[in-house]
Amino acid sequence: MASRVVMPKLTDTMEEGVLLAWKKHEGDPVHAGEVIAEIETDKAVMDLEAFAPGVLRKVLVHDGETVQSGKLIAVIAEADEDIASALSDGVTAAASTGTGPKSAPSTDAAASVSSGRPRGERVLASPRAKALAAERGVELSTLTGTGPGGRIVEDDVTAASASVAHALPAGTDQPLSQMRKAIARSTVQSKAPVPHFYLTVDIDMEQAERVRDEFKQSRQPHPSITDVLIKAAALALKRHPEINVSFTGEAIRRYTQIDIGVAVGMDDGLIAPVVRNCGGKTLAEISVETKQLIERARHKRLSPQEYTGATFAISNLGMFDVDQFIALLMPPQAASIAVGAIRDVPVVSRGAVVAGRRMKVTLSCDHRALDGLMGAQFLKEFKRVLEHPEELLTPVVTP
Repeated sequence: MASRVVMPKLTDTMEEGVLLAWKKHEGDPVHAGEVIAEIETDKAVMDLEAFAPGVLRKVLVHDGETVQSGKLIAVIAEADEDIASALSDGVTAAASTGTGPKSAPSTDAAASVSSGRPRGERVLASPRAKALAAERGVELSTLTGTGPGGRIVEDDVTAASASVAHALPAGTDQPLSQMRKAIARSTVQSKAPVPHFYLTVDIDMEQAERVRDEFKQSRQPHPSITDVLIKAAALALKRHPEINVSFTGEAIRRYTQIDIGVAVGMDDGLIAPVVRNCGGKTLAEISVETKQLIERARHKRLSPQEYTGATFAISNLGMFDVDQFIALLMPPQAASIAVGAIRDVPVVSRGAVVAGRRMKVTLSCDHRALDGLMGAQFLKEFKRVLEHPEELLTPVVTP
């Protein structure tokens, strides 16, 4: 029986995807579970697997095309099987939505652009190079590849995109990347219907920085300030589980596990990989896991399960000398903290002015699920943990 291959909807925010490259071609045999194509979602680059065995009888979308989720892109069937019924929904080789950047054509189209390449010559480029070119509006046909056999690689596109960005004349519209489209949709869905309120505290970070220095002097993994914040938030959430919730419309859902999303900035937007079960991990374990997630996030190699479903979130812009800001809530979270820079400030202590190290943290709350008192109590505990950080080094006790 013929198997219809459609552009999947891998996340709630995904409305379309880019087919970066086919791994199989028409006439190739295919096994169930075998990777047949590489696609770019709004957050990551993913492998598309076949659900059934057979022969890839028909390919309806070219490399580099943007396709609505749910649209037919290929048909797998037996070599002599009639596939007319599988194609009967009217999808043709022009199944792409046509909404992709005009400056980032498919590889076949790019080869026809006047760029010194013979007409019809295929542009050799890695899947990541194709994805990056589509995001940044770089025509692959204009590049000279530095990879094996003249293949265009990611570094070639990165170098070219810098000059493209500077070359854009004033008033030019820059096409939205898949990630930026998703951010536009999700932030409107969050800010418009969710009644946010905000609470800000000033935290003494001298002792927390001392904890980090102790790690530096040992052979253990070196935690970042964000790692320390994740651990402190997990401890505070364990003592105030009423914050680790979400508003469902008819109820307030309380989570037994603390899953914290960490905002990671990228060239075309941001993504928040999730550190799962933070309440059951040591600071060292959190540090190792967070570094791995962030590295893979920056290369768009996270699976949807690794960047969705956070019950709480942390956004830290302190490394950019941002003093204070507020964060939007991304459902299902009912609370999120925005962290500013650690600053040298004058502090009055016992009637004398001394130098201090302070950091501003702002808690965003969904007023449908939380009230000001609840948020204030959580922040007080979060502040206490960071100012008396001995607990950050305490081994996790499992029941």
